[in-house]
Amino acid sequence: MKKLLLGWLAVFVTISVSNYVIHNLILGSTYEQIKEVFRPDMMDKMWIISLVTAIQSFFLVLIFSKGYRGTGIFEGVRFGFYAGFLVATGMAYGSYATYAIPYPLAMQWFVYGVAQYLLSGVVAAIVYGKSSSPAAS
Repeated sequence: MKKLLLGWLAVFVTISVSNYVIHNLILGSTYEQIKEVFRPDMMDKMWIISLVTAIQSFFLVLIFSKGYRGTGIFEGVRFGFYAGFLVATGMAYGSYATYAIPYPLAMQWFVYGVAQYLLSGVVAAIVYGKSSSPAAS
């Protein structure tokens, strides 16, 4: 339970910080060019993003822990890639199909989304550590 909670916190911080870097620093100027597609009261609803990130982080680490074999960082990379591909595909391309956003933005959301989950998988693997048992080899 301790590793689950620590992993949840670590992944929550990882996703929150990377969200800031991606959406404020990297894509901020892009969003300024297409601000008409966003809600006018969007900033009042940012708490929802934090809540969603907390829920996603918890379930990401919970699912990781259920399949955890203790094989090291690559286990986190593999898990993060699978989870990232699953989540980012729907989010990026579902948004592209629904909203009037340019395709390069959807592609960036996909790529950055996969990268976030890759990083989160690595963080989860670090928290859970490498098993020293022969079964992990």
